[in-house]
Amino acid sequence: MEMKNTAFDIDMIKKVYAEMPAKVDAARTALGRPLTLSEKILFAHLHSDMKLENFGRGKSYVDFAPDRVAMQDATAQMALLQFMQAGRPKVAVPSTVHCDHLIMAKNEAKQDLEVANSESKEVYDFLASVSNKYGLGFWKPGAGIIHQVVLENYAFPGGMMIGTDSHTVNAGGLGMIAIGVGGADACDVMAGLPWELKWPKLIGIKLTGKLSGWTAPKDVILKVAGILTVKGGTGAIVEYFGEGATSMSCTGKGTICNMGAEIGATTSTFGYDESMSRYLAATGRAEIAAMADGIKEYLNGDAECYANPAQYFDEVIEINLSELEPHLNGPFTPDLATPISKMKEAAAANNWPTKIEVGLIGSCTNSSYEDISRAVSLAKQVNEKGLRAKAEYTITPGSEQVRYTIERDGFLEIFDKMGATVFANACGPCIGMWARVGAEKQERNTIVHSFNRNFAKRADGNPNTLAFVGSPELVTALAIAGDLTFNPITDFLTNEKGERVKLDEPTGMELPPRGFAVDDPGYQAPAEDGSSVAVAVDPASKRLQLLAPFAEWEGTDLKGLKLLIKAKGKCTTDHISMAGPWLKFRGHLDNISNNMLIGAVNYFNEKTDSVKNQLTGEYGPVPATQRAYKAAGIGSIVVGDENYGEGSSREHAAMEPRFLGVRAVLTKSFARIHETNLKKQGMLALTFANKADYDKIQEDDTIDIVGLTEFAPGKPLTLVLTHTDGSKDEILANHTYNHQQIEWFKAGAALNIIRKQVAGN
Repeated sequence: MEMKNTAFDIDMIKKVYAEMPAKVDAARTALGRPLTLSEKILFAHLHSDMKLENFGRGKSYVDFAPDRVAMQDATAQMALLQFMQAGRPKVAVPSTVHCDHLIMAKNEAKQDLEVANSESKEVYDFLASVSNKYGLGFWKPGAGIIHQVVLENYAFPGGMMIGTDSHTVNAGGLGMIAIGVGGADACDVMAGLPWELKWPKLIGIKLTGKLSGWTAPKDVILKVAGILTVKGGTGAIVEYFGEGATSMSCTGKGTICNMGAEIGATTSTFGYDESMSRYLAATGRAEIAAMADGIKEYLNGDAECYANPAQYFDEVIEINLSELEPHLNGPFTPDLATPISKMKEAAAANNWPTKIEVGLIGSCTNSSYEDISRAVSLAKQVNEKGLRAKAEYTITPGSEQVRYTIERDGFLEIFDKMGATVFANACGPCIGMWARVGAEKQERNTIVHSFNRNFAKRADGNPNTLAFVGSPELVTALAIAGDLTFNPITDFLTNEKGERVKLDEPTGMELPPRGFAVDDPGYQAPAEDGSSVAVAVDPASKRLQLLAPFAEWEGTDLKGLKLLIKAKGKCTTDHISMAGPWLKFRGHLDNISNNMLIGAVNYFNEKTDSVKNQLTGEYGPVPATQRAYKAAGIGSIVVGDENYGEGSSREHAAMEPRFLGVRAVLTKSFARIHETNLKKQGMLALTFANKADYDKIQEDDTIDIVGLTEFAPGKPLTLVLTHTDGSKDEILANHTYNHQQIEWFKAGAALNIIRKQVAGN
């Protein structure tokens, strides 16, 4: 199908650009000081009901009006099932659905896509018909990974978007404020409601010097992750600036922003520059580049902010790109950063297996034309220098446009000679959708990839696979060498003839010299009038289930709650609602609830998916135990550790406990998106006023939550723990609910309020 000649939603973009200067000038006047880029975009997107003021960073809740919404197929199912409950005929802002999560990487692209199209036909048909009915752009399976497709088609400098995937932040590479949210937030914005966010703190990262040789944009974020850790960016926008930023490609900037999700950052962004202008032109959007050129100073931070960053940012980090070394981060966490020159000693000290089994390049983080061209410059040397790649090697293109172009330019042929497998333009191995041969044996082994996350089991389901994250070029070099301790800057390889050879530095092209090309990009436009389009859901379906509204709060304190689980240590949304094989149930709340908290470690027995059922005294799976409480009409509580709910933005991690009758989640601290998701679903998200009180929670506790009848912002609640010996402990629990969020709790869910409002209009 032909793409439109003009850019998507051009009228919306014109309107944003027409209004931006006056909005930014007003904010600058009101604050009486220069503004960073992040502040300019935030102020330009205040919801019309918000009064302009000097919002407190990390304190003020602010309502925004995002320009667009994007959803991937795994999260879109629940978001759109929720939207269908809202009663609107059409989405209120431009929105898109991208089918990229449900395609298993097993054999190669064509076969794997055929399997997905038959296995998930019901889901794709549902998403296509809902999109068609309610005015959403639909990108078919094989069209590409959401973030790459958004960068190529929808992202624009100075815009604000939300997306139901934590790596939505990728669009910061085109100068946007793009933020990952749960499906409930997307549903709100599509339903025409304001979107709420705590005004972010600001981290400034000044890039000096210039990348060269083996160092890539990926190494910038690998280094930053090492500095800030997985929590260091929480509640903050990371803004990059300096000569090093402007000397980098637009897609390179996208890579850096993409993996900013791994430091917990709200988002990351760069000021508009020549590289963005070039990228817009190359992707058929020269018209947007010309408009952006006209208001360039509004699409960059004020010079004063960058001259004296310590005055305007909450934290400033400086990185000299000329001195930056290639890094490998991992295993098991994306913030364990090792410069390649130190890997030999790190591997020895930690007893990491040094034989590399597989090198995987691509993903939403690193699959640009530039990335692939730099990787292919190394793949070419395998033949030229008489080498043989020692590890398996796979490529996951980010979009059909990139895949088609790299095939046309002969890159795939070169990779083929190296023995590479090309997977579908989809998420695949990056999200556990990799049917890796032998993974079930759970052998300890090492892989290297250019993805963004590397938690245990994340790639292949094997808890003993050590995954290290690097740039595509470093991953390619390591796959050729087959050795984790190989440093391509200094080390030699022995070729098939026994000669010592050294790999030449990678070289690449920022954009295809002959331009991008694509036969069928995979886009389906919605019906002009969707009122007659029917959305079919089979009542007997195992994959899809229409939603029923959650019950309102009963108006009393919650008494007699049972402890379901006290989770110990890291508990990400993967632990709360696993992906991988469970992805297929993302549109069926009852079925997917059978994975609730099965990955969380029970504090009392150090096991996963084994908790005490207080009704029988026996140990059993978490979901079955919770279903027993629900059947008996008993509420329960989940207790968690620090940064509970970090990682992916999936709202299933909040909807499942809500659906199965968990009433409250009490933790030492929450990750931002998960806390919001719990609030949206009408749950109580509470934190220990005194973290040491975590130790007071005992396995057989019955818990009362007191103070709900006077539930108010800033006012702690009291929890009464009744232990089996009859003794009691009273502890205080803090919360961050504002007036609006308390109304969500009372109504049973935010969506219940929307439905009433639409019905009342």
